[in-house]
Amino acid sequence: MSLIGASVPRGDAVAKVTGRAVYGVDVRLPGMVHARLLRSPIPAGRIVTLDVDDAWAVDGVLAVCTADDAPPRRTGLAVYDQRLFADDVVRYEGEPIAAVVAETEAAARRALEAIRLELEPWEPVAGPEQALDPATRLVHPHWAEYEVAPGLEFRRHGNVAAEMISDPGDVDAVFARAPFVVEDEYRANRQYQAYLEPKHAVVDYQGGRYTVYVAHQYPFNVRDRLAQILGVAVSRIRVVCPTIGGGFGAKLDVGLEPYAAVLARKVGRPVRIVNDRLEDLLTCTSREDAIVQIRSAVDEDGRILARELTCLMNCGAYAGDMPFLASIPLHLAGSVYRVGTARVEARVLYTNTAPTGAMRGVGGTYLTFAVERHMDHIAAELGMGRRELRLRNLFRDGDRMLTGQVIDQAGTLRQAFDRMEQVAPWAQVTAPRPLHGVGLAALIWLTNPMPGSATLKLNEDGTLGVVTAATENGSGAVAMGLTQIAAEELGLRPSDVVVLAPDTDAAAYDAGSQGSRTTHVVGAAIRKAAAEVRRRIFDVAAEMLEVSVDDLELVDGTVGVVGDPGSRVPLGEVARTATFTTGPIAATGAYRTPMPAHDPTCATGLLFPSFPTPTFHLHLAEVEVDPVTGRIHVVRYVVVQDVGRAINPTGIRGQIQGGVTQGLGYALFEQLDFDGARYRQRSLETYRLPTAVDVPRVEVELIENADPAGPYGAKGVAEPPVVPVAVAVANAVSDAVGAPFDRLPVTPEDVLAALEERRRRP
Repeated sequence: MSLIGASVPRGDAVAKVTGRAVYGVDVRLPGMVHARLLRSPIPAGRIVTLDVDDAWAVDGVLAVCTADDAPPRRTGLAVYDQRLFADDVVRYEGEPIAAVVAETEAAARRALEAIRLELEPWEPVAGPEQALDPATRLVHPHWAEYEVAPGLEFRRHGNVAAEMISDPGDVDAVFARAPFVVEDEYRANRQYQAYLEPKHAVVDYQGGRYTVYVAHQYPFNVRDRLAQILGVAVSRIRVVCPTIGGGFGAKLDVGLEPYAAVLARKVGRPVRIVNDRLEDLLTCTSREDAIVQIRSAVDEDGRILARELTCLMNCGAYAGDMPFLASIPLHLAGSVYRVGTARVEARVLYTNTAPTGAMRGVGGTYLTFAVERHMDHIAAELGMGRRELRLRNLFRDGDRMLTGQVIDQAGTLRQAFDRMEQVAPWAQVTAPRPLHGVGLAALIWLTNPMPGSATLKLNEDGTLGVVTAATENGSGAVAMGLTQIAAEELGLRPSDVVVLAPDTDAAAYDAGSQGSRTTHVVGAAIRKAAAEVRRRIFDVAAEMLEVSVDDLELVDGTVGVVGDPGSRVPLGEVARTATFTTGPIAATGAYRTPMPAHDPTCATGLLFPSFPTPTFHLHLAEVEVDPVTGRIHVVRYVVVQDVGRAINPTGIRGQIQGGVTQGLGYALFEQLDFDGARYRQRSLETYRLPTAVDVPRVEVELIENADPAGPYGAKGVAEPPVVPVAVAVANAVSDAVGAPFDRLPVTPEDVLAALEERRRRP
């Protein structure tokens, strides 16, 4: 029986549920010492005094570092705008100013308290609109002196860290003659990734090399970014990854690793540094807050003739990876639905807030919120059914996105609507009931194409070792997907496949756990490696059995002649024979998804030009609203998702359930907003994550339209389920209450205000 499509248990399940898994925060090395960071207590200002003499005098202190002791260069992912420590100016609450390392954590904390810091506070640049005001001071007055990463081109000016503009030139004319013009503005707060394991690092410096122990989504990015910051060759850095306790995008770039590295070299001992929860919340690169303005020109039949979308994205004090995310609005403004001609502008803005960055569904959550709320508004203006409007404008096979990319399998969207109609008939679920509402949201999303690799080695006991830098981020992509693919390719049980922990010294390059890429990309690499391993097995076994390689097959950990069970030879015996004759059996495979063709003239500043290996999604939410408390009860949630091929259906359903849960938090509960430029929420208690009682059972319908390049047809799975959730719920709440909700999260207070407003209407 094939393992592809089987719900095989996770390979890491026992270690995790029994507490035996070693996480990054569990790492301890002989002679290890402890570091803490002195962070800015204000969001903007000038350093007047930084006196560390008393910190040096604290018993047990080994070193104190400031900007004077750190590499002087500015670094970054797209814009080189950030130093390791603030040297003269602080730009956000929590920005590191100094570091101490001591024999114990307690001594390190006492040393921080002994540092004398005096700051001159400035009025902070608190949000995107203020950042755009010509009267507002510049967060980075010397922005023009900052270098941009090689090969990147995008416009910057003032507080605009990056800008993407697409304007075909004919949009205004279409709007001028359109029968209907519908216009909206939508706002979304930040979202904290809220992983259980805070950011941390242990770094040991010996013999001119740094060994970094960190539970991370992207080990090779740690290697490369740390080399950039320290000014050393990448070969001087080794990154070893223990079990990771969650990431959701926040652990894709460096965090605390550079500080531990600088201190480890300074004191000559391994250095451990771990955020406490407040530090982590205040400084994590959360999902950005954003403002989306959208308008559409529509004819009498509901056909969208033109669209204009402007997006302001708050990158905080430093640009990070946000210049890349400025491309996402162009992809989502006109993908699920045909929109005719369109003008799209996105601006990434510097403010005196914590830097933002990647979180599951980068940019897609609030952009899909805007597009799908706007579709409901268009339907209301035209007096047309919400589902009908969507079907009239729905993408079809061969339609083009605004980038010029052709979407060959776009007809899957109609398939998703038809499947949804089977399980949740629209006329039935929308039958009028007091304070009951239904919302729809559709999505086209990408599978991250960045490169991956894997080495397979057949061990002398017949098991298979898999060496890869792909990380098991909790999705099961490694513990289920890759393991099952490797086992299927070589006729093994999944329990006979041993995946080594990521180690940048041992494994070839991999682009990390992001964008649902691991099963699709690394799975393809494993199949390439497995083909060579299988060839070597057959060559050796053919000699052992004195038969032709064409007569052989792999079954249950053995190799033998097809149709002759008596000819079976255990793979361990084949491996031992090979080791001492032709050599050990091992092979490496690599894969990178080709980028789909696009129109390079479609926009300026388009750093992410295509949506490779697109997947297709439709979500439906049913809610009931409590008229007394305003509480929103999500009573039913249905997901129809294209997965290409379900390698492990149970694992996929788990990821969809998890994505929906995270999306419900974003929709209804989680708030990370500001008092000035300081977060109001200072703990997980005040941040308000959803609990088990807030989440319904998620009904999952899988569509398997295989991708020819994917392993067994598999596409990306884990990221997109979070994207449409907030708007499906918001559309349902609007339907229930009869009022628009155009800001996330939708709170009980918002509901009560809308109900009161409805009662006051004549």
